[in-house]
Amino acid sequence: MSKMKPVWRAAAVLALLSGCSFAPEYRRPAAPVPAAWPEAVQDSGPSAAGVPEARDLSWREMFPDPRLQRVIQTALENNRDLRLAALNVERAQGLYGIRRGELYPALEAQAEAVRQRRSEDLIQPRQPRTVTQYGVDLGIASWEIDLFGRIRSLSEQALAEFLATAEVRRGIELALVAETAQVFLGLVSDRERLALAEATLSTQQAAYALVNRRWEVGLASAIDRKRAEIPVETARVEAARLTQLVSQGKNALDLLAGTPVPWEWIPGRLADLTPPRDVAPGIPSEVLLRRPDVAAAEHRLKGAYASIGAARAALFPRISLTTLLGTASDELSRLFASGSGTWLFRPQAALPLFDSRLWAALRVSQTERELVLAQYEKAIQTAFREVADTLALRRTIFEQIAAQQALTAAAAETYRLARQRYEQGIDSYLGVLDAERTLFAAEQALVVLRQTELASRVRLYAALGGAE
Repeated sequence: MSKMKPVWRAAAVLALLSGCSFAPEYRRPAAPVPAAWPEAVQDSGPSAAGVPEARDLSWREMFPDPRLQRVIQTALENNRDLRLAALNVERAQGLYGIRRGELYPALEAQAEAVRQRRSEDLIQPRQPRTVTQYGVDLGIASWEIDLFGRIRSLSEQALAEFLATAEVRRGIELALVAETAQVFLGLVSDRERLALAEATLSTQQAAYALVNRRWEVGLASAIDRKRAEIPVETARVEAARLTQLVSQGKNALDLLAGTPVPWEWIPGRLADLTPPRDVAPGIPSEVLLRRPDVAAAEHRLKGAYASIGAARAALFPRISLTTLLGTASDELSRLFASGSGTWLFRPQAALPLFDSRLWAALRVSQTERELVLAQYEKAIQTAFREVADTLALRRTIFEQIAAQQALTAAAAETYRLARQRYEQGIDSYLGVLDAERTLFAAEQALVVLRQTELASRVRLYAALGGAE
């Protein structure tokens, strides 16, 4: 065994020398956005006291309605885009394993056994004529000693790409959850508006029948009869349009889920749905960096730093090591016990005297870092704007809903009084027609505003990056 120690001692020394790196030290760039959200959105929505941040809520906690949870879970299980993202993560993980494996020597072994019958003239007395020989070759096939950190930098670059790919997958999953919730809420809203349109159509048909009877007995004019026909056809058109929207919304939801969603999973009114939870916006410098797209951009930026280190290290000599152990004996166990055999230690060095391609590669890697840095900063700015826009919407949406509720109540009372005055012969049917048109539009707008408010919760949760 003493013959083996110098070889491994030399290899150990070279391995210890391989700890240096020419990669620039990475420091997270300052976020190119304000330290706080705009003052106009600071008090958006309900009070932030007791409201959790997005990172503290899984998607199941964010969307407590069990029917919506089933739809989202189905989408996560069946969506093809998410499958592709998962495969990309596995691929990046494999590439990182390949790069990481280059840091360590790859041992190779070959064994053989030879059985030979010798002539009696060539052997001593009492020696067997038939002998068996065993041979073993152990070796390291061209192991590069990473003195200047080239392989280590390439490994760090592969790791950064793997982490970036994992963040991209998380971003696709978050986008799928948010999109499914948005389409689900839109479909519920359209179903409620369709029910309103159908109820209005039924009411207007009854009103038209009443006016028509009054016209037949001479208590109503022909123009009142025609005016009563207008809201009937208007409601019929709106019901047909909303029926189309419901069908299209259901198709979109089925596509996201990857399978037809049962109608019993879809409520008929927004009031029948357990609403998504509110989330607090937090501090921009903390929450934006957790977004999947921003985190992926930062990992790629780290990879660009490692790429510079690999390009710099390529300008220096590369040292590779090949070792070989050859052995032969009658008994393999005895041979290993005695430590016999032959070692061959063959280091090789390649010195790049001048190669313009290496310098060009270094310049390219430095330019790539600047490009990735710009992409990272743009991702942060885009994220800031998305959150700020959603907060601005939520700042006014509750006031809009309150005002629309008051408007709807006033329109309903106006319609009631207009019907009463017409039936008493005080006014013409024109007043009823105008009041009915105003009430129908107000009811439809109120449903849309409520759906917009719920959808803004979903958008804010996604814009803040969801749960990690």
